[in-house]
Amino acid sequence: MLITAGYAITARTNVFVQAWDFVWDYPGMLLATAGTALLILVVATSIRRARRRLRYESWHLLHLYGYLGVGLAIPHMLWTGADFTASAGATFYWWALWAVTAACVLWFRVAVPLLRSARHGLRVVAVAPDGRDGISVRVAGRDVHRLRARAGQFFIWRFLDGPGWTRGHPFSLAADPAGDELVISARRIGDGTDRLAELRPGTRVMVEGPYGHMTGERRSGSRLLMLGAGAGVAPLVALLESEPYAPGEAILVTRDHSAAHGLRRAEIDRLAMSRGLVHYTLHGRRADAGTTWVPASHAEWDGARLLQRIAGDLSLYDVYLCGPLPWMQSIRRDLRTAGVPAERIHSEAFAV
Repeated sequence: MLITAGYAITARTNVFVQAWDFVWDYPGMLLATAGTALLILVVATSIRRARRRLRYESWHLLHLYGYLGVGLAIPHMLWTGADFTASAGATFYWWALWAVTAACVLWFRVAVPLLRSARHGLRVVAVAPDGRDGISVRVAGRDVHRLRARAGQFFIWRFLDGPGWTRGHPFSLAADPAGDELVISARRIGDGTDRLAELRPGTRVMVEGPYGHMTGERRSGSRLLMLGAGAGVAPLVALLESEPYAPGEAILVTRDHSAAHGLRRAEIDRLAMSRGLVHYTLHGRRADAGTTWVPASHAEWDGARLLQRIAGDLSLYDVYLCGPLPWMQSIRRDLRTAGVPAERIHSEAFAV
C-alpha cells in the first residue's frame, strides 16, 4: 500500500487509479492480487470467532487455498522485481528456491504419506461405540511399530471410503501404540467424525505423522496428574497405558457433560483395577465464572486448592492437559498459582 501511495504521489494521480494501473498493467500483478485475496481469506477464516462457525471440513478446504495464494504471488516477484530482472543468477536462485520448497511440500505432504501407508498396509479392523456419542476405530497393518508413534501423539487420518476421503482429520492415539495396532477415539460432532461410524473393516487408511510433543519423554517427575475434557481424555489414556508408575502414583481427572458422555471408560476402569490409577470425574455444565474448568455447581471452589486437594504435593507430579483451549488455560492458571513449574505442565490443544 505504501509503494502504491508513493507512486501515486510521484505521478500526481489518485492512489486508486495507481493501484488499478498496477493490477492491470504490471506483469503478474493480477495473479498476485488474487493470491493476496486468498491469503486474506485463510487468515479471516482462522480467526477464532469465524472458525467456530465453520465445519472442520469447510475450514480445511479453505485453508488449502493458502498454497494457491502463495503460488500466485511468486510470478510477480520474479517477473518485475528489480533484484531479479537485473540478474540472471538471482532469478535462477529464487526460482530454484521456490521449486525446492514446492518439491518439499509435495514430498512430505503427498508422497511420504502415500508411500508410508502403502508400505504398512493400514486398514480398519474394528469400529465400536465409545460412550453416548463417541466412536472408537482400530487400525492395523504391517510393522506399525516402525511408524515410531508414541502415546500422546496424533496423526492426520484419511479413510479411503469414498468421495471426500482426501480431507484429513487430526485424531490423537487413544491407546498405547506399542504393538501393530493404532486406536483412535473421537466424539461425533460433525460430518468427519460422524463418518467414522460408517467405516467398514478392511477400509484402507492413509496417515500423516506422528505429530505432537505431549509424550512421556517430557516427563521429569515421579508421579502423573492427567486432566482431560471431552475427547481430550483419549491421549491421556494412551499415556497412562504406556508410562510406568506405581499404584496410586497416577491421577486422572475427567470432565464431561455427564458420565454417559465419557470416552474410554472401560479402559480407565481397567487401569484403575490393574495398575492402581486414581480416577476423579467432574461432570456437568461448565462454569461461566469463578473456577471455569470445573462444573458450574462447583464454580465457587478455589481451583488451586482443589488441585492440591486432589494430588497433595504437586511438586512430585508432571501434569498433562488435553481439552478445549479455554478450559486448559483456566487449569494452567490454577496450576501455576498452586506452584507447579511451567516446565512440568504438558499440553495438547484438542480442537476439530
